Order: sequence, then structure tokens, then C-alpha cells
Amino acid sequence: MRKLLQELKEVSLSSVKEADSIDVLENLRVKYLGKKGELTAILKQMGPRSEDERPAIGQLANEVREALTKSLDEKRAELEEKLLEMKLRSEKIDVTIPGKPVAVGKKHPLNTVLDEVLEIFIGMGFTVAEGPEIEYADYNFTKLNTQEGHPARDRQDTFYFTDDDRILLRTQTSPVQIRVMETQPLPIRIVSPG
Repeated sequence: MRKLLQELKEVSLSSVKEADSIDVLENLRVKYLGKKGELTAILKQMGPRSEDERPAIGQLANEVREALTKSLDEKRAELEEKLLEMKLRSEKIDVTIPGKPVAVGKKHPLNTVLDEVLEIFIGMGFTVAEGPEIEYADYNFTKLNTQEGHPARDRQDTFYFTDDDRILLRTQTSPVQIRVMETQPLPIRIVSPG
């Protein structure tokens, strides 16, 4: 019986060492340690043995079971680590590869038309001038000869930001022309979109 247990230990440990997948390892576990496994079959033969011989064989059987269980666990951990390494290698992402361009949409049709009109004016020698959207009343009205009391200065027609009506939301593009004339020598040819 001791010889059978020793042979089982040697054969099973070498089989576990040669296992190359977790499925094979699980089949070996069932083959050697399962309810109908080879170790159980050997232990069933202990019935006719003497009382003196049973503890020694039982101890040897436990040693075989522990060695085999330990070997199976170590091999499983090794195979799982290899599987994880292979999975990580196959799934790794190269962060140096340029990303896929993201479509951000299309230009609004009004902006497309505005750009085309500006290109026409630039082709005729005009310069594009832009100015602030929030403007002083002097640039928006006074310097354009729109005097106090004019209906365009009424609070119903203009969005003022101050109580004294000095700062407002620009009502037209003409204040940009005033600002350009103050900074550049005449004659000038500008177009001011807005």
C-alpha cells in the first residue's frame, strides 16, 4: 500500500508539473483527489489492514494529499498568472498612436454665407474690422450723429447695462467704423460683420 501511495505521489506530481492549462489541471485534480479518484480508491483498500498499519498509511495518504493539493494550487496560480500576462499583452493599448478624429459638426449656414460675403469684400480690397459687442453710447449713437431723444436710443429698442444709459449692447456695426477711423488714416475701406 505504501508503494502504491508513493507511486501515486510521483506520477500525480509529474502530471501536475506538465499541465499546460487550467482545464487539464482541473481534470488531474478530479482524477487524483476526487470522490472516485485514485487516492480514494487506494484508501478504500485500507479495510483489511491491521490496526497498527492504518495510522501510518493514513498519515502517508494525508501527506500525498497535501503535497498534491499544494502542487495543484501552485500550478493553478502560475497558469492564471500566465493567462493574465497573455491577456494584458493582447489587450494593451499603444498611447502613442494618434487618436481617431472626432467629427465636431458643421458650420451654421449663416456663418457659411457670412464667410463667403467677407471673402468677396476681401477680394475687392476691403479690410475686415471687428469691435466689441458691448459698446459705449458715445460710439453707438453720439459719434454717429444720433442725438438724445432719437427713437433708436429708447430703452424699448436698446439693451442698456447701466442706469445712466452709457453702456449698451451694440445695436449696429457702425461703432466699429468709428473706432477704425480714430486709429487709422483715411481713406480706408473696411467691412464690419456683426
